[in-house]
Amino acid sequence: MVDDAHSGISQSAWNDALALWKYHQLNHELRPCSVIIGLGSHDLGVATRASELYLQGYAPLIVFTGANSPTTIERFPRGEAVHYMEHAVELGVPRSAILLETRATNTAENLRYSRAVLEDAGKKISSVLLVTKPYEQRRSLGTSMKIWPEVDVVCASEQVGLGEYIDSIGSRKKVLDMLVGTLQRLIEYPKQGFIVGQEVPTEVANAYERLRDAGFDSRVIRRK
Repeated sequence: MVDDAHSGISQSAWNDALALWKYHQLNHELRPCSVIIGLGSHDLGVATRASELYLQGYAPLIVFTGANSPTTIERFPRGEAVHYMEHAVELGVPRSAILLETRATNTAENLRYSRAVLEDAGKKISSVLLVTKPYEQRRSLGTSMKIWPEVDVVCASEQVGLGEYIDSIGSRKKVLDMLVGTLQRLIEYPKQGFIVGQEVPTEVANAYERLRDAGFDSRVIRRK
């Protein structure tokens, strides 16, 4: 547990982290959709939020998607999607309302393979309620616009502040590293054709550079 989320770093660095945290979230207004898709990761909060939204009636079906990565294999040895499903059932979601996609290892595959699972199940999808980690909303939207442009996408995640999220993960550096790494991908991936580009305000780009240069960089892609 992190007693003081921003102890040990300067107030300016904390403010920079908050700038990235807020930028990554889209604050979409929730509305009923054809399906909820929960993107696999190390964060079980994605499954919790997807379950809440299902139980509140936002969609008749959930797809949990995700295999494993080096950061999730120990936490979710049976695969991200499987552990998400088990958690959702514990929270009251009927197993019959959940489809599993267990091959994806990145966001593009999450969406591409989930689409295939839904097609195989005979489901016609016009809108997706996409549930992600809080700092992955914007990148997930950009990916969906590239991979699945014909559906209407609403993004959602756990409704927590940065300090509370750091407490849940247990490492301030890990979370700030991920904020920085995700922002870098928002800048670089459109150039590579992976996602649809989105405007990054100057103050957000500057905050990213300061945090990266301060050593919050374990998730930064290194140029070869």
